[in-house]
Amino acid sequence: MIRAVAPLVPLYAAAVRAKNLAYERGWARPKRLRWPVVSIGNLSVGGSGKTPLTIRLAQLLLERGIAVDVLSRGYGRRSKVVERVTTGGSAEEFGDEPLLIAEASGVPVFVGSSRYRAGLLAEAGATGPMLHLLDDGFQHRELVRDVDIVVLHGSDFTQRLLPAGRLREGFSSLSRAQILAVRQEDRALEAKLRGRGFTQPVWWMERRLEVPEVRRVIAFCGIAREEEFFPALRSRGVAVMAMRAWRDHHHYTQADIAELLELRRQHEADAFLTTEKDLVRLQPEQRRMLESTAPLHAAKLLVKLADEAMAIQQLCGLLPMNWRDPDGRIAADPMRK
Repeated sequence: MIRAVAPLVPLYAAAVRAKNLAYERGWARPKRLRWPVVSIGNLSVGGSGKTPLTIRLAQLLLERGIAVDVLSRGYGRRSKVVERVTTGGSAEEFGDEPLLIAEASGVPVFVGSSRYRAGLLAEAGATGPMLHLLDDGFQHRELVRDVDIVVLHGSDFTQRLLPAGRLREGFSSLSRAQILAVRQEDRALEAKLRGRGFTQPVWWMERRLEVPEVRRVIAFCGIAREEEFFPALRSRGVAVMAMRAWRDHHHYTQADIAELLELRRQHEADAFLTTEKDLVRLQPEQRRMLESTAPLHAAKLLVKLADEAMAIQQLCGLLPMNWRDPDGRIAADPMRK
């Protein structure tokens, strides 16, 4: 398969270069919102940890007293309306990741193919200064951002560009980023980054999988890196009797539910276990069908930064000079924009 699509890689690379060049030369002009935008994105397709980082960053900013929201495309949603995510809503309406972010972070989340229009909707209801977090925004050049945070995965260093690999852009694009975020277990990547000439601050992400007390389970997911999910469950002492994986953002069907029910019957499992992102994608009737035979649980992937106080200080230091902190003081650092 990779060999068949390999000839398309130069075409994809040329398209990426052309788009970036258009913005660098001013041929394409991004739109600016009133309040600062901080993008959390990545180089590769899915599974780097940007959603848990977005949630944690929103929580940290709230704790500091900063009004914050999240702007997202809402990948996989069937609605085209620019709107605010309603907690308890459906993934079909809002997208699974925006719904998860809204429920886990407690901050307003706005979705739309135009993140600019989503930002305008957010600002229309604002009563004072605020900060926008742009979910999965590194390649979304149409919106001006004040800070780009790029989350890297260890496999990014060995991947090829789409469609033969998982990379949306090559490593040279990291020159646009102000902050890099890397998993704690991938500390060896820092030397590779420095060796390639990247000098940006690195945020180290400490990840923890919170697993409910369950015994024999049928584990299932539709995420980008299922090869990490199932071993993580076993490392936490979960007896995985059978597992089933679908593609990222998979919309569950009745046939899928029937398959899971049959697996539970065959293996006499005590419960079903999935991810938070998959849980929000299950329709209420599908949840009821599973729960009619065994409890349904979700494992939570939680992210903390190794030095969260320093991270917020670095982030605020990159915001424009007219951005006021919660105490009303204007940033005087000459290194700020």
